[in-house]
Amino acid sequence: MFKNIIKTTAFAATLFMMACGGNSTQEQEQVVNLYSHRHYEADQKLFEEFTKETGIKVNVVNASADELIQKLELEGENSPADVLFTVDAGRLHRAEVKGLLQPITSDVLNENIPANLRHPEGLWFGLTYRARVIAYSKERVDPADLSTYEDLANERWKGKVLVRSSENVYNQSLLASIIAADGAEAATAWAEGMVANMARAPKGGDRDQVKAVAGGEGDIAITNTYYVGIMLNDSNEEERKAAEAVGIFFPNQNDRGTHINISGVGVAKYAPNKENAIKLIEFLSQEKAQKVLAEENYEYPVNAKVSISETIAAWGDFKKDSINLAKLGELNSEAVVTFDKAGWK
Repeated sequence: MFKNIIKTTAFAATLFMMACGGNSTQEQEQVVNLYSHRHYEADQKLFEEFTKETGIKVNVVNASADELIQKLELEGENSPADVLFTVDAGRLHRAEVKGLLQPITSDVLNENIPANLRHPEGLWFGLTYRARVIAYSKERVDPADLSTYEDLANERWKGKVLVRSSENVYNQSLLASIIAADGAEAATAWAEGMVANMARAPKGGDRDQVKAVAGGEGDIAITNTYYVGIMLNDSNEEERKAAEAVGIFFPNQNDRGTHINISGVGVAKYAPNKENAIKLIEFLSQEKAQKVLAEENYEYPVNAKVSISETIAAWGDFKKDSINLAKLGELNSEAVVTFDKAGWK
């Protein structure tokens, strides 16, 4: 649990000394200290471009979301962190309720990011989004038989559904969206129906569910779009073939739309370089940066002026659930309890 925290402690301590003016380099060099859950080459490329354009150096500490949130808690007022960059509104909500983020206002961010993909009070902002879709076997499933997330609990899918653990925040936010749309009782029934229809006990990540469909362990899987995009462009032939064996279906197109989740950022509560933090977030929301994230990470850009990659464009347009993702964070705890009641491990 603490492996990455321990690994980055020395670096964080150095950053803190710099932020407090204990190092003359800080007086000469502008910095922004980023705690990031993400680990993509595209991100590093953008940080380097940001430094080139602004002269502000981006210092990155990488760890899991839970580790970074705990790290921020332990550091308190002494934290050198300026920005928290993580995945899913559920995790951003955890940081929010622990008082680890501060609200900011920015006309640039309000213009570039749709209102439902940012916190109503400016505590966090989505920078990319992924759709949580149904990946189905092209050989064994007629997409005309697919419709909604709710329908996956129908007994006709018994023994055919593949999905990861309920501990995963993507599934927690999906269930939170069902609670918001259908109510607690219906969401509990859905979770129980899903457990009854599982082809195997939940295990592995989203890519493992896609591979299991390709391998015939089940017929349909729930996965995030960007994982399939990565697999289709992987240098590993096995990954590519598995992704090529599935079709992508966007659920709930005749009602609320397909559930989406985000990669998002917030300014740390005690950010020593708040202005630089805002500049970095604004930079990442603009067209140049959004284009890199879309084309190299196979994510959907939040900035409407930017086109998506050819890989995910091939799946077609889709209607998105327009609920403000902050609401899904608020319902996260209820979703976790619902999963436990349903026996979704």
